Amino acid sequence: MKKTIFVLSVIGSMFTYAQEKTNSQIKEKEIEGVVLTKTKKAVEQKADRTIFDFSEQPQLNNGNVLEGIKKLPGLISTDIAGMMYQGKILDVYLNGRPLNITSNELNSFLEGMPANSVDRIEVITQPGAEFPATSGGAIMNIITNKNANKYLTATYSGNYSFTNYDKFRNRTTNSLNLNARNKIFGWQLNVGQNYRESMLNGQQDELLTSNTSRYGRGYFAKSGLTFDLGQDRLLLNYDIYHNNNDNYTLSDGHGDLPFQNNPKDLREAFYNASDIAHTDNLRQEAVVTYQKRFADKSQKLDFQFGYTRSDSKFAQDNVFQDGNFTFAPNQPINSPTSGLKDILNNKSVMNIANFKIDYSQPIKLLDGGKVSFGGLYERQDFDTESFGLTNLEYQRQTASTYLEFQAKLKKFDFTLGSRAENYDISGVTRYFDKDQKLIEGALIPFNKFKLFPNASVQYNMMNQVYIAANYNKKISLPSISTLNPNNVTFSGPSTEVTGNPNLQPTIFDNYELKISAFDYAFLGYSVSSAKNQVAQIIRKDGRKLYNEQINISSMRIHNVNIGLPIPFMVFSKPLSEIMKFNFNPDKINFMYLYAGYQKHEIDNLNNRGFWIFNLMTQIILPKDIKLTANYSYLTPKAGYFYFTAEKPFNNNVDITLTKKFMDNRLTLSVFANDIFNGQVMQVRSNPPSGESVVISSKYDTRNFGLSINYKIPTRNKLAKEDANILNQTKKEDAGVMQQAQ
Repeated sequence: MKKTIFVLSVIGSMFTYAQEKTNSQIKEKEIEGVVLTKTKKAVEQKADRTIFDFSEQPQLNNGNVLEGIKKLPGLISTDIAGMMYQGKILDVYLNGRPLNITSNELNSFLEGMPANSVDRIEVITQPGAEFPATSGGAIMNIITNKNANKYLTATYSGNYSFTNYDKFRNRTTNSLNLNARNKIFGWQLNVGQNYRESMLNGQQDELLTSNTSRYGRGYFAKSGLTFDLGQDRLLLNYDIYHNNNDNYTLSDGHGDLPFQNNPKDLREAFYNASDIAHTDNLRQEAVVTYQKRFADKSQKLDFQFGYTRSDSKFAQDNVFQDGNFTFAPNQPINSPTSGLKDILNNKSVMNIANFKIDYSQPIKLLDGGKVSFGGLYERQDFDTESFGLTNLEYQRQTASTYLEFQAKLKKFDFTLGSRAENYDISGVTRYFDKDQKLIEGALIPFNKFKLFPNASVQYNMMNQVYIAANYNKKISLPSISTLNPNNVTFSGPSTEVTGNPNLQPTIFDNYELKISAFDYAFLGYSVSSAKNQVAQIIRKDGRKLYNEQINISSMRIHNVNIGLPIPFMVFSKPLSEIMKFNFNPDKINFMYLYAGYQKHEIDNLNNRGFWIFNLMTQIILPKDIKLTANYSYLTPKAGYFYFTAEKPFNNNVDITLTKKFMDNRLTLSVFANDIFNGQVMQVRSNPPSGESVVISSKYDTRNFGLSINYKIPTRNKLAKEDANILNQTKKEDAGVMQQAQ
């Protein structure tokens, strides 16, 4: 691939070259006996998405998925407000299917997935009408597929890392990918496990100081079968993910505790405690897909039925709690919960069933075009339970259909579409009041029919250089974790964590203007206008902290971002020579720069904007050893929803050394993450009511380790690769993602 991308280091020269290149035509020649190998790109920009390759980047795939995601340029991941990419709230998908979880449950799920099981991550910044309108601002699609082959192959991936803060801790991941095909069907099995020991130190104002030792155990299995029925295909998939975690917390705090075991007589006290929290999550997915194909390869008809069940359990035991009341220093605390099991015992069950149809075919429109349409029906049931009481019964039914046209006219590409969705949301919530009387009430119903248009126009200045303008209207339904009225995190006498079953959906109007060149370089501006944005607030009332979810009536998020690759040869070779140079990006020294500015506008809140910086450098050392360094930084003293960052969310340096052996079948990497131990979160809350709170947390982010990837060789050197079957995308060349198979 001609790496003219690096001309972007001199912007003026880029546009001069663009005009000259437009007037030239390249004659096609038939070349025989040449094998072309497509090289994966580390970062690839398309009209509607950014693609990050994980499979060939050891600095991303040497830990768990969450650790890799936090290194992506332009992406912000925090414990307090979830994930955003270039100013857009992310809806997280796995192999094209929404996870329907956020916050703590999402972090736990992603920590339980080895990063070396991920092939690539696509961030779809402009979801078209084909995607459910519930995709909100943007979609992060985590793709874990591998290729299935016409012979049995196996690939092993392993990782070991350690931390050494207050004590030595270990982390291991292992995964094995098997795939093959016979005369009747193809099959694939991807299995893996991980074990991780980690530390979390927390400070909640002056009311709570905690130290937590975390032990996580995760297992997953992904299986797929594909049957070729003439031109058509039948795909069967079953995935299972299981996480079993234990947290051991030592804490000391300042709060109001029951005097003489009387819950109605709360008095000021200083205390210390030891607690153990147990979390058990099991997620299962089954998908059946029938792909109807025609003589015209661009004409497609897909039918898909999917079913997901997720079971979650959370319990907390108290080992001890002691201390003294302030009004009587010699009066010790005699806590009724001291030494008791199940001071919290919460469960939840989620069931989702959906059926969807997608059809597309070319049409004669202007200089050529395509029409796509389809429909989706989905039913979701979510029930939560606390100490045997079902305190939330939530049901949602969604029926939708879409129609989208794509057309070309000379140098312009046009997309115009709309999606119609009908929502029927209802439910019942139950709770005990202060007098222990059971209160039951209906949720605020949401029964509406809405249209969600989308439009885009792209001007192609030259090959791989374009200017694009996009608009779409989307909706984001409250996630099940924000609706959950039960506490599924550590609970102490000074803190109260709850969901809000009465949250209303968020409506987004998303606008974007972007200039992109040669896949890597881009300059863009976007603004998202949201109504009823769901946000987390933390407030202080007396000697108690409240962690809640609310709707923001209206807000805007402005974002400016730029990405620029710079080859080091630009400092030693003339630009004209670089223009003629053909090279493999895996074999050169270069730097990739990303910078973004983001500002949150919320009524009655004066938020300052913040800058995001990311710098990735690749240097080829002797013996073909590759050194990759990554630096991320987010400026402090800026507003992030209802929080002000007193210290930067991102401030870390990661280094990875990689060497390939045995004809590239064996890859070894050694790495050091956050080598200066700068990654820490400290924020001050700005709640609309109540007192401000300072919250800080520190994970053991500085870690060192070794990773290995070994492709077990086969004797059949002439076998050809078949299409992947754990996940299948369509319209990839056009930049429109198909829901995964």
